[in-house]
Amino acid sequence: MRSVFFLCVSLACLSLAGSAQAAPSDDMRRAVSQAAALQGVTLAEDAVSSAAFLGSSNPGGSERVALFGAVAHYRYRLRVGPTEHDVVTLHRVVKEDGAWRPARSSRAVFMVHGDGWGFEAAFLSSVGSAYVPPEQSLAAYLAKEGVDVWGIDLRWAGVPEGTQDFRFMKNWTLETHATDVGVALGVARLMRLAGGNFLGNMHLLGWSRGAVVGYAYLNREALLPRALRQVDGFIPMDMAVRFGPRDAQQQAWACERFEALSDARREGRLEGGLLGPAPGMMLRAIGQLAASEPTAPSLLVEPDVFGPGTGRPTNRKLAVVAAGATSVLFAPLQPIVPGYHLLGSTPDAMGLPEQLTFTREGYLFEYGQRAAPYQSLNEVVETEAWACGLDVPYDDRLRHVKVPVLYVGAAGGVGRYGEHSVTLLGSRDVTVLDIRTLPEAARALDYGHADLFLADDARVRVWRPLLQWVRAH
Repeated sequence: MRSVFFLCVSLACLSLAGSAQAAPSDDMRRAVSQAAALQGVTLAEDAVSSAAFLGSSNPGGSERVALFGAVAHYRYRLRVGPTEHDVVTLHRVVKEDGAWRPARSSRAVFMVHGDGWGFEAAFLSSVGSAYVPPEQSLAAYLAKEGVDVWGIDLRWAGVPEGTQDFRFMKNWTLETHATDVGVALGVARLMRLAGGNFLGNMHLLGWSRGAVVGYAYLNREALLPRALRQVDGFIPMDMAVRFGPRDAQQQAWACERFEALSDARREGRLEGGLLGPAPGMMLRAIGQLAASEPTAPSLLVEPDVFGPGTGRPTNRKLAVVAAGATSVLFAPLQPIVPGYHLLGSTPDAMGLPEQLTFTREGYLFEYGQRAAPYQSLNEVVETEAWACGLDVPYDDRLRHVKVPVLYVGAAGGVGRYGEHSVTLLGSRDVTVLDIRTLPEAARALDYGHADLFLADDARVRVWRPLLQWVRAH
């Protein structure tokens, strides 16, 4: 999902079958320990629990699922702390030379998701979909084209539904997630080297809040000697960590959101380290009801939520408006940028979204149902502080980061407002990919934040240029 969309829900209010398993090898254990040591983390002896994130009956095994053609998806669970919740899932989507034999590739990308949705929903959403072919998602497309794709489920993405006590989240921060990304990157690099790939470093891709985690990680990595750094290129997608001088209004809006969240945290209105009352469950309900009872009046919102005399929207209308006019869900606060939305749409007579322009409705409804139920709070508060211009410990060394950069902006998402953040880096090789179909004045209807991954034409507009950049670097 999108960071800000998930935040706005808080403020406003498949498992894959057919897995094969194998016990974690000593090589994997060593890889995790070495990667953690590089990040200054010491793990217990039993910290490697390379199991399937969903549906695995073997907590000591890894999972492989054949997707299509020669492409397969691997999952490994890595325990990165002392408690049962200190777990991340490492994903790999890759071409194979045979079952359990990933093909060698000189090109690799490591992906970090944003709010609300983990790796599979964000980057591998086509697998299991009733609306698009299995290869029609970014991770699947890149793997089919010979890129070795890796990614992570951050800790909160694995917190199970039904959890009652969220105090374990209280100390999870951007630093926590950046450290976890560093460990997972290290494991991925060492596994690639063990598989015969001479080049171990990767491009780091972060979408939405994942881009914020990416900036924080690169700031952290800048402390290391060049020989120990793990990232060869950075692909921040549709997100800003600081606003430029001409975007003072957006900075002020970030300060308002920061104050609102900080007040709620101080006053105990946000339980433990949890971001809102299970906002992912609301997203699931919106998607499920839109799919199963599209014409029924929605009981998830109050009557007249879209204006006096409008009554209750249908379940379908609520889902389409939430995706096509996401900024209205921030009220009374302002969104990250004007007209921000998840998916581009065309309006009805009232100016509310009526039809999605680039993404299929059914695909949206599936997407909503794949949201993680819970999310930690602190990284959201810290992101707003960063965008507000306050002092944060995540940008003091960014000028020493000089890897090539590709910024991908959706004109109806964060878009051009994320371009200033790239200038904080020391990189000279910077490419901007601006995905727009309409003039700036019509940004409220243009390509949205999640259209980058879900749109029917995303392969042509977004993924192919991204692949060309990866090949050129």
